[in-house]
Amino acid sequence: MIALYWHVGRTIVERQTKSGWGESVVERLAHDLRQAFPDLAGFSPRNIWRMRAFYVAWSALQKKLPQPVAELPWGHNILLLEKLARVADRLWYAERTHEHGWSRAALHAQIVKKVHQRQGKATTNFARTLATPQSELAQETLKDPYTFDFLTVGRETHERVTERDLVTHVREFLLELGVGFAFVGLQTLG
Repeated sequence: MIALYWHVGRTIVERQTKSGWGESVVERLAHDLRQAFPDLAGFSPRNIWRMRAFYVAWSALQKKLPQPVAELPWGHNILLLEKLARVADRLWYAERTHEHGWSRAALHAQIVKKVHQRQGKATTNFARTLATPQSELAQETLKDPYTFDFLTVGRETHERVTERDLVTHVREFLLELGVGFAFVGLQTLG
């Protein structure tokens, strides 16, 4: 389906350039496609405009659609198009979404938190203490700073209150920490 949407977007752009197609052609194309393929959803005028934007956004990077983008669901691709202006940022999130299997909601949360600006920025001694491939991998896993805006506690709080709130928001907490973290269980009071 993504390849079809890419093709529709490319066709519109090429015809607008060569034949001087105007904006009304999208309305007509949407109508014609719905008539020709009544069992297929996704051919509304709004979605056809998205297909055009999809092609324009990624063809600026290269003539072929990047593989991580091609393997994402359409809803994820729309989110990347509508929430991110820079192609490099879109590609970064597409690669991470493909790699980590983020849902659309998780992708949106990562975009809102601007994870791409914080990933791999933490100050560490990895470069001095680990060999090159391992030091780069370890550095990439850390963010700086971590953002726990979803907690409702102030700066001065007790550890138990913070723990309770983190457990309540465990999904957001694990997304903020990044890859390689898991919730195993609560500590027992003793």
